[in-house]
Amino acid sequence: MRLLLGLCVVGAGGAWVLTGGQQLSADDLDIQTGDAVAGEQIFWAAGCASCHVAPEAEETPAPVLAGGERFPSDFGTFVAPNISPDAAVGIGNWTLAEFATALRNGVSPQGQHYYPAFPYPSYTHMTDQDIADLWAFMQTLPASDAPSQSHELSFPFSIRRSVAVWKWMNLPSDFHTQDADTPELERGRYLVEALSHCAECHTPRDAFGGLIADRWMGGAPNPTGKGNIPNITPGALDWSDTDIAYYLGTGFTPDYDSAGGHMARVVQNLSKLPEEDRKAITAYLKALPAVAPSSD
Repeated sequence: MRLLLGLCVVGAGGAWVLTGGQQLSADDLDIQTGDAVAGEQIFWAAGCASCHVAPEAEETPAPVLAGGERFPSDFGTFVAPNISPDAAVGIGNWTLAEFATALRNGVSPQGQHYYPAFPYPSYTHMTDQDIADLWAFMQTLPASDAPSQSHELSFPFSIRRSVAVWKWMNLPSDFHTQDADTPELERGRYLVEALSHCAECHTPRDAFGGLIADRWMGGAPNPTGKGNIPNITPGALDWSDTDIAYYLGTGFTPDYDSAGGHMARVVQNLSKLPEEDRKAITAYLKALPAVAPSSD
């Protein structure tokens, strides 16, 4: 009995250690300083303002990342936190290594796992230089003292350490698309799969919330419960290269419609990027394998 109890204690202790968050150190990064001017482009490509500007707040060239936006899901409602440079309730006291740990590993400075509503499974592909540049730019933004709101999750999803298991199952070790044999396709892959994290919305998820790889960009139910996020693979998206690039920069479709909902914010972000980037995204989408319409 004592042996069994001892094994249980050891097992529980081992599980506690194994489900802890892995921290990066300054030595893990090849760059220690960033360029805020370059970081602004990374900021818009990564869509930081789309989630972290407070609801109904005006989006400005120097947005206030006070948080508060709510994201419903099958697991509960996630609430975007304050990531402004405020030292008390934002990320003003973080180091570059702690910022990189959040983006790469989905782990807070306190060692807690972030829920993957924060798209670190995509940001894990970001380069050291882009992380440092983004960090430099974000420190130039206005601070907000609005406290972050708690997520509204039921048991067992409220147990953060369970996210470690999700990461073992779903955190990617490489890009999804392996064939990127031109500089344009390589840039498009980086923009789509890393910075702009398009698959987080446009790829359906399994029962555990992991992306279904063989339906990459094949469309998914809208987490709000209103309609579906479209399939944007060839065939389902039959727009020309010019149509796609124009839409990404203006929000206007070939059918004289316009982007709405969260996609309108995405377009606002992408419109701030160089035209070559929107063309690279277009080239990536055109090179994807077609995904047949879902039978659901």
